[in-house]
Amino acid sequence: MTNLIVLQIFNGLVLGMIYVMLAMGLTIVWGMMDIINFAHGLFFALGAYFAYSYVQVTGDFWSALLVVPLMTAGVGMILERTLLRRLYGQNILYQILMTFGLALIGREVLILIYGPVGKSFSMPEALVGVVKIGTLFFPVYRVFIFFLVLVLTVGMWLFIEKTRYGSIIRAGTENSDMVSCLGINVSLVFTLIFGLAQALAGLGGVLAAPMRGVEPFMGDLILGICFAVVVIGGMGSFIGAVLGGLIVGLSQSLITLVLPSASVIIVFVIMAFILLMRPRGLMGIRD
Repeated sequence: MTNLIVLQIFNGLVLGMIYVMLAMGLTIVWGMMDIINFAHGLFFALGAYFAYSYVQVTGDFWSALLVVPLMTAGVGMILERTLLRRLYGQNILYQILMTFGLALIGREVLILIYGPVGKSFSMPEALVGVVKIGTLFFPVYRVFIFFLVLVLTVGMWLFIEKTRYGSIIRAGTENSDMVSCLGINVSLVFTLIFGLAQALAGLGGVLAAPMRGVEPFMGDLILGICFAVVVIGGMGSFIGAVLGGLIVGLSQSLITLVLPSASVIIVFVIMAFILLMRPRGLMGIRD
């Protein structure tokens, strides 16, 4: 039983890392751009489908880890420049309708191109198998995901906390009007920030595809969960996104030991509890 609990904790951490990748993008876009992006789950699905097509053509999963996030970032930047930019400063309802509409359109396009049936996605041979530690066996691919996302998360934190561009993001999260007053090209910054967020979502899709396969509705459920992660951690907080992702991943994994059917419900129970106790989330920096 102890071994099973340890394995579930590890699986929860890996799942939490996937949530962290998506939540980081959501919280940065919300914090600096005041955009609630209901199309974020679409980019998770796009990442998985782009990776599926790329690997089918090239047979190279490793380069897909770099190429696919660049592709989803490019799509995101085009949408920001052509559609979302027109909604800055408008009623939040317009943002919700636009991004939700984009999510629906994108999902239907995926169904038209790939069909409604899911696709299997084989992991690279180098990541097949298990790692034995004592009496425990950990899947190599999940170990790879854990350490890759850990490195990326630390890198993102260093970028945000220790670089000039990161200071712009932090300042924009606190007060986006102040950033424009400093003579910074806010328009370009917004485009790059949105592209970065969609790159993270796309990479999350690439990493999740070998574990769960690829299907057109895969972005829908994870979007709701990742919004819950951001609310739990606190809108606009990078550390909150990390903390919220790990809490949700661990909670979902551990609850399956006693009540597997509650793995989704538990997320929103935790969110409701946090909102009652701390309406701004665990690390919230904005009302």
